[in-house]
Amino acid sequence: MKKDPQSRQRSVEPADEGWGRHEPVRRRTVSRRGLAGLTGGSIFLLTILLLGWGRVQEARPAEPAGTIESRRVGADFTLTADPASAAWRSVRGVVAENDQRGRPVPGHRTEIRSRWTEKNLYLLFTCPYQALYLTPSPSTTTETNLLWEWDVAEAFIGTDFTNIKRYTEFQVSPQGEWVDLFIDRGTDPPNHDWNWNSGYEVKARVDQARQVWYGEMRIPMEKIDSRPARVGNRMRINFYRMQGPPPNRAHIAWQPTNQPTYHAPEAFGTLRLVR
Repeated sequence: MKKDPQSRQRSVEPADEGWGRHEPVRRRTVSRRGLAGLTGGSIFLLTILLLGWGRVQEARPAEPAGTIESRRVGADFTLTADPASAAWRSVRGVVAENDQRGRPVPGHRTEIRSRWTEKNLYLLFTCPYQALYLTPSPSTTTETNLLWEWDVAEAFIGTDFTNIKRYTEFQVSPQGEWVDLFIDRGTDPPNHDWNWNSGYEVKARVDQARQVWYGEMRIPMEKIDSRPARVGNRMRINFYRMQGPPPNRAHIAWQPTNQPTYHAPEAFGTLRLVR
């Protein structure tokens, strides 16, 4: 993602362009024939119970919107950038198909899946595209600063729930380039440190016939979270893409930031480690 114009590495932010579930309340009904056999006291008690049941159902919280489940896997695995591989084919993901203002971005319905082990967090992006915008001289062995000026998929991850302005950023391009940053938006000017090194790995591949590219990340847990990895842990997270050549670049955000920049930690969703 592009760094803030005031950060140590100056850049221009992307142009401002272009589930929760509620259960229905179920109330039991009693026929007139059934009521005829009840005493006045029984009817009163039944009424109280039914009203109470309705209130309990109405008060039941909906599943939180903006949550992705990261499914545990028994052992670390080789990166393939293939959603049909054994490691990924049974994993459900989330979808990002709107821009940072929540407006639809046709033709760029992005899916993100996640898995984890005690040592690593895995992310897999499935990225449909209409046009590719790639660096002319890609390097997969060295970090590529300013990678966000080309086609990328990004994950912003925070585990500091006290100071949410401190988080990490990870990017992968269709050509397998990468850059990781430590972000501190609480400083003046904000610090976007691309010299920070997490040691994460990436894999990418492009299916030109289907016009889809895939990007996979393996991120060391110790670089993003001070806690031991265990079921139930939560992280603050958001996913983004930038795709295609200017002036018609597509900007995709999982959780809308409602502002031109992607660097809006208050808008992050949640990643939860599950079995």
